[in-house]
Amino acid sequence: MTVDDRIYVGHMLETASKALRIVESKTRADYDQDETLRLALTHLVQVIGEASRLVSKQFRDQHDRVPWDDIAGMRHRIVHDYLRVDEDIVWKTVTEDMPSLIALLQQALA
Repeated sequence: MTVDDRIYVGHMLETASKALRIVESKTRADYDQDETLRLALTHLVQVIGEASRLVSKQFRDQHDRVPWDDIAGMRHRIVHDYLRVDEDIVWKTVTEDMPSLIALLQQALA
């Protein structure tokens, strides 16, 4: 693991944890009614995706249980196809997928 890998994976972990803290007391109805919440979560998912793209191929290959391509693909969709971002997918990603991502990133850094 390079120093850069540790930095980027650590940033992914911190950002994913931040997203989970934000939704901790929120419901899907809160998400639908709060534009600031939607923008914040979308931004955090985008940041995680950008950091994932900067992790070395060697590190990604060593930790292939992390869905690197899916993470980067979601970032790509948010940045380049922003008019068609699916709010259901963003909400599900943060509330359902983020806990397992956090566990995988913690394992990768151990």
